[in-house]
Amino acid sequence: MVSNWQVQQAARVVRQGGVIAYPTEAVWGLGCDPWNESAVARLLALKERPMNKGLILVADCIEQFDFLLDDLPDIWQDRLAGSWPGPNTWLVPHQQRLPEWITGQHSSVALRVSDHPVVRELCALTGPLVSTSANPAGRPAARSRLRVEQYFPQQLDKVLGGALGGRKNPSLIRDLISGDVIRPS
Repeated sequence: MVSNWQVQQAARVVRQGGVIAYPTEAVWGLGCDPWNESAVARLLALKERPMNKGLILVADCIEQFDFLLDDLPDIWQDRLAGSWPGPNTWLVPHQQRLPEWITGQHSSVALRVSDHPVVRELCALTGPLVSTSANPAGRPAARSRLRVEQYFPQQLDKVLGGALGGRKNPSLIRDLISGDVIRPS
């Protein structure tokens, strides 16, 4: 069980520009403040991931993404609202409202509203977070805190404890406009 104090400490680290690890629905994630370019650059360096691939943002509620969703057609907003919170990541047009270090070379950004209690509590304190699997590129996603610490020995500013959400696979990724499945769950 993760205490509220531990989540508050992780949120403080994020607000100060740190990179953290935290449990998600299926695998451990790495996260940071998406508006902090140096934090995102550090996270990408840890993962050995190129910036042009883009990153997922996770939130505790759909309202945290209002700045991206407010002027979308109702049918798309209903599609999002009907699938969140839950294991659904959607590629949503970002309309140049996010920095390139988040969107990469894409005209859309990957968004998810988590149903994991630790992620939701954390995002309630920080706002949307970068959420990417805790592993160097080409290695299996970490499914334990021990694996996170083996992958990134003393390189993270905080590892927020807690249990994974019990899902076997990371979230389904779909394109909001076409409905096409990009990554099955």
